[in-house]
Amino acid sequence: MNSKEKVIEVRGLTKKFGNFTAIDRLDFDVFKGEIFGFLGANGAGKTTAIKILCGLLHPSSGKASVAGYDVYKQTESVKRSIGYMSQRFSLYEDLSLYENIRFYGGIYGLRGKFLKERSNDMIARLGLEKEKKTLIADMPPGWKQKIAFSIALIHEPKIVFLDEPTGGVDPITRRQFWDLIYEVASKGLTVFVTTHYMDEAEYCNRLSIMDEGKIVALDSPDRLKSEYSAKDINEVFVKIAR
Repeated sequence: MNSKEKVIEVRGLTKKFGNFTAIDRLDFDVFKGEIFGFLGANGAGKTTAIKILCGLLHPSSGKASVAGYDVYKQTESVKRSIGYMSQRFSLYEDLSLYENIRFYGGIYGLRGKFLKERSNDMIARLGLEKEKKTLIADMPPGWKQKIAFSIALIHEPKIVFLDEPTGGVDPITRRQFWDLIYEVASKGLTVFVTTHYMDEAEYCNRLSIMDEGKIVALDSPDRLKSEYSAKDINEVFVKIAR
């Protein structure tokens, strides 16, 4: 973690759908250069919270800012300040590597010569110059994952949201992907990640664990293991879920 500069601030954040409370008065901060893990069973409220922080959903009450922008009033500025990568890597299988990069670069607001330069730089950094015209469908999962991650960073966001980013890839590729996460975090990028792999949760600087719409635990992996007298985060998670 690089600093105590807050890049996400959340106070009393609540979202209701009719009589159902999806997230209930969340309070937390995320700091510059931090790898922040966001855990919880299916239905715990993680996806709803992430949609609000990404500017895709309005909260019912409470306050939240992302990269200094209000999630109520400045959703477009929020979207321009973040990167996003989903479990399915968000790539178009029937487009080439270069076409995917140009397409998403345009969505993130890059244009003209700058977009071309950023696209070529990214391909060179990945060492994929010879695969520039290769369809994404013809690339192995590990490469798709690295490409999707790089595309999420093409516009140099302050925060990247990774939603189950290592689902469906082998353990070695998962470990290599976490090396990439450490690399970008060391340069000051904030990484907000959800995962179902409890061994990956150990790699985060801090973890938030949600249950039934509330944050029930929030601390470093080591402190959580100590607090719950657990040998690993999986045991912490099981004790909380019970």
